[in-house]
Amino acid sequence: MAEESGHNKRGLSPSVSLLGALALAMGTSIGWGSLVVTSNAYLSQAGVMGSVAGMILGAAIMIVISRNYHYMITSYPDAGGSYAFVKEVFGYDHGFLTAWFLALTYLSIFWANVTSLPLFAHYFFGDIFRFGYLYTIFDYKVYLGEALLSAAAIVITAAAAVKFKKGIINLMIGLVLIFTIGITVCFIVAVLRHKGGTFSYEPHFAPDKSSLSQIIKIACISPWAFIGFENISHFSEEFTFSRRRVFRLLVTAVAATAALYIFIMVLSVTAYPPEYSSWMDYIKDLGNIDGIKGLPAFYAAGVYMGDTGIYLLIAALFALIVTSFFGNMLALSRLFYSLAKDKVIPDGFEKLNSKGIPYRAIILVAAASILIPLLGRTAIGWIVDVTTIGATLIYGFVAASAFWAGKKCGDKADCVSGLVGLVLMIGIELSLMLPNLLSEGTMEKETYFLFTVWAILGFIYFRYILSRDKTKRFGKSTIVWIGLLALILFTSMVWLSQSTMTSTNETMTRVQAYYNSVSGSTANAKEQQFMAEEMLNLRGSNMRNMLTVIAFFAISMSVMLSNYSIMRKRAYESEELLAHATNKVNIDSMTGVKSKHAFIEAENAMNKCIHNSEIDEFAIAVCDVNGLKYINDNFGHKAGDEYIRSACRLVCEFFAHSPVYRVGGDEFVAIITGRDYENRNDIMERFNAKIEEEIHNDGTVISVGLSLFRKGEDINTHAVFERADAAMYERKKQLKEMGARVRG
Repeated sequence: MAEESGHNKRGLSPSVSLLGALALAMGTSIGWGSLVVTSNAYLSQAGVMGSVAGMILGAAIMIVISRNYHYMITSYPDAGGSYAFVKEVFGYDHGFLTAWFLALTYLSIFWANVTSLPLFAHYFFGDIFRFGYLYTIFDYKVYLGEALLSAAAIVITAAAAVKFKKGIINLMIGLVLIFTIGITVCFIVAVLRHKGGTFSYEPHFAPDKSSLSQIIKIACISPWAFIGFENISHFSEEFTFSRRRVFRLLVTAVAATAALYIFIMVLSVTAYPPEYSSWMDYIKDLGNIDGIKGLPAFYAAGVYMGDTGIYLLIAALFALIVTSFFGNMLALSRLFYSLAKDKVIPDGFEKLNSKGIPYRAIILVAAASILIPLLGRTAIGWIVDVTTIGATLIYGFVAASAFWAGKKCGDKADCVSGLVGLVLMIGIELSLMLPNLLSEGTMEKETYFLFTVWAILGFIYFRYILSRDKTKRFGKSTIVWIGLLALILFTSMVWLSQSTMTSTNETMTRVQAYYNSVSGSTANAKEQQFMAEEMLNLRGSNMRNMLTVIAFFAISMSVMLSNYSIMRKRAYESEELLAHATNKVNIDSMTGVKSKHAFIEAENAMNKCIHNSEIDEFAIAVCDVNGLKYINDNFGHKAGDEYIRSACRLVCEFFAHSPVYRVGGDEFVAIITGRDYENRNDIMERFNAKIEEEIHNDGTVISVGLSLFRKGEDINTHAVFERADAAMYERKKQLKEMGARVRG
């Protein structure tokens, strides 16, 4: 009989409804920036038509990524989202890299919304929290009152997430309804009351740039607009609905999010102060405007609806901030829960409280965020860029996983969608990482610096993981770390180039100012043209030099990877020869499962782990085939051999994720860990029910006994085996009595 452990390990229980999942997707993907940053991030760069068209194109790209996520969620429905998918398809090294940038992306968005709360208070409640001046960092004044406000929001969010589960999901649903209704109502009223004339939608595109390039640029920063829509992948263990509905859910979330962004963009250009000649002039001067007037969407809502419109958007903005708080914290907690289970982060963070909530993982998110308000708000632009890069990398990994998994499983449609998603993400990543590819100054130089620092920290932390990796799951994919090294070198070179260009521009500006001061109030047209041409030549030369360095580096990397491929092929051939020789000893020729020799080796390895306290939990199942002697005596040994093979197939079917050994003529042993260990009680119930059914149908009968390792009590594997063997004999007696009753 199956032996029960001293405590029953629980997993994440189903609690997320279809509507709740939609609220998580929408509430996380759209936040503070949608109503406040949209003007600078979109309208000023592409105009209203370019922004709308770019957003629609970006949504189409995200629908391709949604297909990839749907395939991976249905294939690997585990907490951890992108990390779990990539780990299962490509291994733990790729999984770690995905998790590292996924954590950066979610944390960045969470921090951005946390530090937006003081701005929210300042915009709508004045300087009530601007007390206790501390210091100025990056030209931003940090106040104790604002830092305490943000810290309090972090603590309250964490406390609520630890205490409530379904309550938070229901809150998300309500808040998503609030901001959806608020934004939609203001948009509809503004469009209906918009008369054209002074308040015109023109210019449709930003001047002096091609319309197509503007549309593509907006599409390429679309990961920033949508990042978070995929966070439901972290809750796939907790769905109360069929996972087959995930694709429609994700498409709905993407479409609704895109629509809200478009509503905000159009609303923002329907009205502008009369002292400006166009909405574009108004948008470009926002840095010099304070209060509601400095928020185009709020200003337009006030023009058409008065205070009612402003209050609607205030409620919508607050709902956006709160949903982003909870959405990102919950997603991070599931990611850290999954990482702790795989021992990527220290033990303990996978613990669940009585309500099935990974409370320690939530506390970890809060602890990692509590000091962020003291850093000020200037870096928000850099963080936005970092999240765009991180999101694109993550989506690329998921697309690659869908492509590879679809190829192996013969799912052609999902294989193609994975390939399309991968190509799109590579294109977007190149447009983001290569400065001046689509427009001048794709990203701030500080973004490259921050990204490089985070990647280097990833190398350092991975070294820590390797030092603790007793099971040797990590360090098997050298290629992924060569790729990360290449990325670090590339981003650091771009940072150096951008910094040099910035310094050069500043120097040229000072030279020009000095020249003007000594030659008159202004330089003549010819001199101005000369200076402009020289600055253009300087930028072009700088760009050519950087591309040359990148080309040299790419060629060097190609040669190095080619050499590595040859060396790996030779090593593989040697390993294959060794494996072939080893298999003859370790594989049972009749059944194809592992042999008694292999079991002895596994037993010795596990005894060493027990001695060094490197193993916490496992179980052993001993299986004995009933009635083999009767079949051999009455039907011959050929029939007996087939009976053994039939029994082996049954054992392998039920212990599908555990190694199975044939240790005797009619005896099998399974060493149970991982997923089978967590589901051991269910497996044993189904196994025994199947055997009892076989008794009634004169089928294959197997007696099985299971015993758990008792840490601190068992000094070796044999002690666990003996208890399982005794349990097997007890079960054998029961089955014989049952068989006698059936035959009688």
